[in-house]
Amino acid sequence: MALRCSHICTSLRNIVSRAVKKVLRNCSSERNTYLSQSYLENSGAYDHTRLPPEIWHMVIREATSMTPDPLDTTNELSFLEATSLHLPAYHASMGFKISLSLVSKRWNALAKPFLYEFVWISRAHQAKALAHTLLLEFVEGSGSSGRFLRRLHIETSVLERCAPADLHTILEYSPQLMVYTDHHSVQRNRYDIPMDPRCRPERLLSLLAHPRSQLRRLSWTNYDDQPFQERMSPLQQMRTMRLEYLELSSCSPNFRALFPDPISSASITGVVELPVALPALKSLKVSVDNDMFAALATWDMPMLRNLSVVSADFSYTGQGFYQFLEAHGKSIRQLELGHSSSVVEEHYLTTPGRRATQEASLARLCPNVTEFICSADVEWHWESPDWIAPHVLLPYHPRVELIAIRDIDTRITDALGMGLTGDGSAAFFPLFEQMSSLLRHEAFPALKYLRDLSVESTMLRTHRPHPAIEKFWHRVLSQCQARGVWLEDHTGFNITFRGLKRASLVSR
Repeated sequence: MALRCSHICTSLRNIVSRAVKKVLRNCSSERNTYLSQSYLENSGAYDHTRLPPEIWHMVIREATSMTPDPLDTTNELSFLEATSLHLPAYHASMGFKISLSLVSKRWNALAKPFLYEFVWISRAHQAKALAHTLLLEFVEGSGSSGRFLRRLHIETSVLERCAPADLHTILEYSPQLMVYTDHHSVQRNRYDIPMDPRCRPERLLSLLAHPRSQLRRLSWTNYDDQPFQERMSPLQQMRTMRLEYLELSSCSPNFRALFPDPISSASITGVVELPVALPALKSLKVSVDNDMFAALATWDMPMLRNLSVVSADFSYTGQGFYQFLEAHGKSIRQLELGHSSSVVEEHYLTTPGRRATQEASLARLCPNVTEFICSADVEWHWESPDWIAPHVLLPYHPRVELIAIRDIDTRITDALGMGLTGDGSAAFFPLFEQMSSLLRHEAFPALKYLRDLSVESTMLRTHRPHPAIEKFWHRVLSQCQARGVWLEDHTGFNITFRGLKRASLVSR
């Protein structure tokens, strides 16, 4: 323990010296005063124990910083960016913060705001421990640590989901939350047990949507079949002007979405309007059904620019989806659509009164889209078997400049598992034809960039690549150069022949 404290003190002494020198130099430049170099370099010229709390906060912030900053949400509005949060990095940062808080009572008080500002719950007992701590602090009247909580990230396994009562306690004592993320990690209520009124979904959401809310990012999961308008009603009282990112998903089976009534689905009736105003919302990610889309169409979102729809195929065929696009489609600049299958096309061809060629295309509903994100897991278009559109609903668009593709690594792995013969061209033929179809000038005349969003695909291409993978990307890059399109990896860097050659030489 003594060795550990000695190591911490040594490292902090170096950090303090650098921070103090930086602050003194800033003060020197502002006041036009001169501080000798010997004074700045002499560690005995200042006393660490007399530093004001503001300097200590700068020092601890520097010592415990994560890259990227989890409280900086400005770079997380685009769906092209991969998640920057990693649990091992969080554990390492929290381990150092805990070490700082155990040095002394003064350091404990200084480190506490940084210890609670970002909490990642990965197990149920962690949520229970945090709720227990906040309750004890309330009973003792010592000041709740929840006031320091700025970002709450809940991502657990299925068997480690958090209890709703613990979540209620955490949210109740955390009024300054800026980011709340729930990845299907809250327990569902058992049907044979009466639900605690405090744990109802609308009650939990009301704790986040209070009038003085500072919320910037909200990822909300619905766990029951309660009507969407009732679950999201607290947003009507939300007065925040800062909510920039909203993600809505469902963790309950919706049999109406799986087996829709063809008569009632043609026109939605009885949909209760939900007058919600989100003036700063820029990104919306939804995985909801047709009725929920109809309710979202009534929301006021004037700044909406990015839309991601990861939903069942039948949600694309309902009128609620098109009501939403009729209301907000013209403002969308970045659009992501999930899995594309022949189910959507078959619906439009078999439903009376539908015209697939006009209504199924999003070029009319979203005329200003410049960035489109799709999945590599698409199917052949039966009417045009010579090429594969990125999505059944988007066979063409005159203004799309960038097309990004997810899950290419899955298609590459499947091709490698087929048993390669010769140079492997036959196994990669469907994926190569899909990539080539995106480069058709008549489909996307404004296309400038083609991006692979798969991190695993980058690893397969740059770290000891299989000869068949190398040849596949060589052929794709040749097609891109012939079309005048830049081929990019998941970070946005260009894929070049030199890079492919370098990776192949290293693997030998």
